[in-house]
Amino acid sequence: MKRSWYVVLIVSVVLFLDQATKYLIVRYVHPFEAIQVFPFLHIVSFRNPGSAFGMFQDIGSGFFITVSIIAISFIVWMLIQGKEGFFGLSLILGGAIGNLTDRIRSGEVVDFILFSLGRFQWPAFNVADSALTVGITLLVATTLLKKGDREDAP
Repeated sequence: MKRSWYVVLIVSVVLFLDQATKYLIVRYVHPFEAIQVFPFLHIVSFRNPGSAFGMFQDIGSGFFITVSIIAISFIVWMLIQGKEGFFGLSLILGGAIGNLTDRIRSGEVVDFILFSLGRFQWPAFNVADSALTVGITLLVATTLLKKGDREDAP
């Protein structure tokens, strides 16, 4: 199977899981309701008009839509150029499209996964955010490992 089909498959799976879970949350979980799954994991229904961790909420969705389109264009360009790390890039692309879809549809992103440990609480996030985080982590790890390999080479 050509690499481009893998990219389309990965992006499609991320986008489907992201949008399906967000639909279920909006449909069945009341805003700010918390459903305990485990003592450290809750399902909530939160709307985030800002960026990561709820920062920059006053900037407006137009700014985030523009930034998302630029980022998506850059990731597509990297994939077309055949840059290594297509799996990580595909996860990033799927996550970016998922959150962009929310912003275009309603001006905010639906977040619903909430981790806490004692008094510490991580900001709520979603499937798209998870794909973005894993994709970025894979790209950084791959880059660092390659850099280490080049430094070890004779």
